[in-house]
Amino acid sequence: MARISDMHKKWMQEPRYRKAYAALKQEFVLASAAIDVRNRAGLTQEALARKMGTTQPVVARLESGRGRPSMRTLDRLAKAAGSRLIISFAPVRLASARLLTAQELQLGTGRRRGRYANNQPLPAPGTQLRAA
Repeated sequence: MARISDMHKKWMQEPRYRKAYAALKQEFVLASAAIDVRNRAGLTQEALARKMGTTQPVVARLESGRGRPSMRTLDRLAKAAGSRLIISFAPVRLASARLLTAQELQLGTGRRRGRYANNQPLPAPGTQLRAA
């Protein structure tokens, strides 16, 4: 049986697939973060849904990347998983813009750690950022 990661690597060689994947990158990053926070909490979709006061299909949709959840839903997810919701903005480099995944950002300690796509370190919280 083929693994989804192997299929994805194969499909990424096709320009139409790459373009469609890039267009949905934000949704994939958010879905991945939702799955990660649930797994770190050791919860099933059903258990998380109960804690959120919703149903398992709602959690499944959230983790699939379909649609855009509200801030209220994301906050309920974080609280139910014993986490807190942190939203941040990062400067976009026009030449090499890309989204950071939850793993790259490593928000577990409350401080941002990692690097931007151009391998520059992330600024300390409260640092003034200048336009490129």
